[in-house]
Amino acid sequence: MTYAFYTCDVFTDRRFGGNPLAVLPAAEGLTTDQMQQIAREFNYSETTFVLPPEAGHTRRVRIFTPAREVPFAGHPNIGTACVLAAAGELGDIGTSAEVVFEEGAGLVPITVERQRGGGFWAELQAPQPLTLGPTVPAAAIAAALGLPAEAVVTDHHPPRVASVGLPFIMAEVRNRAVLAQARIHLDAFAEVPVTDMKPDIHLYTRSADSFDIRARMFAPLDGVPEDPATGSANCALAGLLGHLEEPLSGTFAWRIAQGVEMGRPSRLHARCEKRDGAVVATWIGGGCVIVSEGCLYLE
Repeated sequence: MTYAFYTCDVFTDRRFGGNPLAVLPAAEGLTTDQMQQIAREFNYSETTFVLPPEAGHTRRVRIFTPAREVPFAGHPNIGTACVLAAAGELGDIGTSAEVVFEEGAGLVPITVERQRGGGFWAELQAPQPLTLGPTVPAAAIAAALGLPAEAVVTDHHPPRVASVGLPFIMAEVRNRAVLAQARIHLDAFAEVPVTDMKPDIHLYTRSADSFDIRARMFAPLDGVPEDPATGSANCALAGLLGHLEEPLSGTFAWRIAQGVEMGRPSRLHARCEKRDGAVVATWIGGGCVIVSEGCLYLE
């Protein structure tokens, strides 16, 4: 059996930037074990497997890291939608199209837009409302990333779990220099006191340049030491920051840079809508370019 695949770079408009993704646009017949093996072979932060829908929507999509299947992720959805559009799998989309993917976390609506020069841009709405989980000691975050305890800022919020379909620990640090100093200390990572999740840490700082936020995401216990661009984490971050904003209602947006320290600069556009003091929806968007296509051979 042969299975076609594409690779693309997501949250960028240039090849070899952003976050790489492998997409198998017709994955029928593959077992879960085979999908995990293929994801480990590509060894990207995620690989997606596209299947016929089960509930009448555009497609069913399964997402695997090198270590496990996840119910939702940001850049895999953006990249998969753009790959399907580029490959003609969505028909003639003209300048834009709306798709809905069926995933473990729920339905993921995505708008895909064709850009001049042949690239694509897409924005997804998170499949779940913002949920805020337990707080985590700042000292535990600092130890896991080799930082002094005072480098973790708690003025706006303590480090805490936030999710819009996939949970992350959100932790703010003092400035960009501190952000650049972060290094994984695996033994301390394993000691971060969270339950029912791996301690995936989304570290960020507020920025006063062409971006509002600069971020890094570390998930070594999920097989992803550092991720160049994490749509699901930044989408949850937008929800958390919107939750903390003073106005009870409104739309809030942030320009986010990630992957700079890895040499894969990424640009993410996050936004949320808040009504009567509650965050009711979050979105993440960015560009995508196709890098390669080929075939996998399975016995």
